[in-house]
Formats: sequence, structure tokens, C-alpha cells
Amino acid sequence: MEVQKKELENLKQQHQAQAEELISVKVKANNTGNEVEILRREGEVNRVAFSASLLDSGSEDIGPFNAQTNLVFRRVVANIGNAYNPNTGFFIAPVRGVYHFEFFIYGHGHASHGSGAALSKNGEHIVLGYEHQASLGVNAGNSATLLLEVGDVVFLRQWKNTRIHDSQSHHTTFSGHLLFPM
Repeated sequence: MEVQKKELENLKQQHQAQAEELISVKVKANNTGNEVEILRREGEVNRVAFSASLLDSGSEDIGPFNAQTNLVFRRVVANIGNAYNPNTGFFIAPVRGVYHFEFFIYGHGHASHGSGAALSKNGEHIVLGYEHQASLGVNAGNSATLLLEVGDVVFLRQWKNTRIHDSQSHHTTFSGHLLFPM
């Protein structure tokens, strides 16, 4: 009988140890699941890219204007992370990081008016793309890599006294993407 009591006591201790180990494994699994969810969410925030063309439909010359004028690219080709707003033309950085932007401007050659636009960050001029010739089509473009803080605003302004054209061929575009978060 004494041997059976000892075996029973050993089994109870083993059971208690296994129960404690099971609780520990469950806690670790729960923590791992939470970490995976956090990484998944961070990965979604770090997926930022957009591309848009000036006109949603039709064909139109825009400008010339006497002052720089904000451009609103209405036809969204891609907007991963929803950081570009096709109603305002503003890209608003959702995460601190290094971003790359590029734009292409098309226009019909004109004796008095070139075609051009400037990339702006928080209203500050960054780079200009400009081309002028009297006839035929003109293409201008530029790009920049910028360190942005959360909430920084990047957009394009049509250069004063210029004409920009877009059509169903979507010649005039604005694109950007997050290279890496900081």
C-alpha cells in the first residue's frame, strides 16, 4: 500500500508539473500570436505606394495660370496604404521613412507656354520638371527621394504660365512609394 501511495504522489507531482508546463506553453503561444499580429499590422503600415494620372477621363489642356497651381491627379492606378488623396492631390506620409516620388508631365508644344510641374514637400519646392518647345509634344519629368515624417504632405504644383495635357492615354502621372521605414 505504501508503494502505491508513493506512486500516486509521484503521478500527482508529474501531473502538476505537466499542467504548469502546459500553462507556460499556452502563454508563450498567445504571446507569439500577439507578436505575429503586431508584425502583420506593422507590415501593412509599411506597404505604401501610389500611382495616379491627371485626368480620370477625357482629354484636356490645363493652364496656363498666372501662379503655381496645385495639381490633383484624379485617376488612381494604385493606392496601397491609402496615403494618396485623389480629391486633394496630396500624399500624406503615414509612417516616418524614406520615400521616392516621380512625375511625368506631357504637353503640346506651344510658342508661348512650356509644360512643367514642381514637386513640393509641406509647401516647399523640391524639384522641377519643365520642357518648352514651339511644336510637337513635350515631356518633362523629375524624381526625388525624401525623408518624411508622419503627416508630411507631398504634392505637385503646375509651374506658372505652363500648359499640361492629359487624355485617355494618361501621359501625365504622379507616383511614389515607401522605400523603407525609419
